[in-house]
Amino acid sequence: MSEHCDFSVKFWGVRGSISISDPNSVRYGGNTSCLEVRCGDRLLIFDAGSGLRYFGNELVESGEIVNADLFLTHTHYDHICGIPFFKPFFNPQNTFRLRAGHLLPETDLRAVLCNLMTSPLFPVPLEIFQSKIEFHDFLVGDTLNAGPDVVVRTASLNHPDGASGYRVEYNGQAICYLTDTEHVAGELDQAILELIDGADIVIYDSMFTEDEYKNCVGWGHSTWQAGADLCDAAGVPQFVIFHHDPDHDDVFMDGIAEAAEARRPGTLVAREGMTLRPKMLEVDASIGQSRVRRQAVPTV
Repeated sequence: MSEHCDFSVKFWGVRGSISISDPNSVRYGGNTSCLEVRCGDRLLIFDAGSGLRYFGNELVESGEIVNADLFLTHTHYDHICGIPFFKPFFNPQNTFRLRAGHLLPETDLRAVLCNLMTSPLFPVPLEIFQSKIEFHDFLVGDTLNAGPDVVVRTASLNHPDGASGYRVEYNGQAICYLTDTEHVAGELDQAILELIDGADIVIYDSMFTEDEYKNCVGWGHSTWQAGADLCDAAGVPQFVIFHHDPDHDDVFMDGIAEAAEARRPGTLVAREGMTLRPKMLEVDASIGQSRVRRQAVPTV
């Protein structure tokens, strides 16, 4: 069973585009995007990539009756491919609210997932699920209520077909999740800056290095360097590199971790199984702000 605490985020999938099974990528993991966020007794899930299957297996093994919100950044396949294989959806005692902010007015989330689970793409329909599932579409920029004292703020991300960035606020702390998104070279995304301002942890799409990005402009993904710049500007103590390229093996990711540490000490590279908790540390006025600073405390 996941280790519950007052406010935490656990990584179940950290890859972008497609899951991988490679002995040279074991330490960082090969599943696509999925996060478990605990806010006291509330469970929030972000994205439903292949990592969702493993999280679902753990929930079933724990015996937990699940009442959760599942927030999707967008509905590209690597972020929803775990949905048909999520075992808690087959338990009639469980309740889920599925949320997306990038689809209206052209379509809605239920229609997209029905298409996903339709022949000849998939052999069984959405109606096979037995738990109580509600579909909630919103507009990016909306502020959402995810339970007592849990506020989820949203912003638009720069990605083909649209995507939503999230800021979860609980107990005076904030965790932000920003994938998939593309920066503009030499500029800071003002919508993202506003969303992450003063947050404790920022998880950011860092699929490419700066050299790789030169050949991938317009693909809808960013670099760890752009993420570090945003976190510097927004006064964020903990930056987490996320959405790893499937061609970046453990040795390559170690190199990114080393370079990021040199550029911004304390930066973390997301690994499957890693759990982060915001923790109050000390007052740090080094960037001209006289506010209490925090740093994430990682466990694996």
